[in-house]
Amino acid sequence: MAVAKVIEIYSSSDKSVEDAVRSGLKKASGSVKNIRGAWIKETKVQVDGEGNITEWRVAMKVTFVVD
Repeated sequence: MAVAKVIEIYSSSDKSVEDAVRSGLKKASGSVKNIRGAWIKETKVQVDGEGNITEWRVAMKVTFVVD
């Protein structure tokens, strides 16, 4: 029988949403093993005074299997 746990993490990137997700999962995998998936809960952007996107931010729930 497998037991899974879910944690919530936040990540950002100045390139794209995909890059924010990738960097968040890579950082989390440094201390959390057996990551099996992620659900992108929220996507936000930071903008400058002219409406240009300066940063992409994601909130995600990450699922991993407990040993």
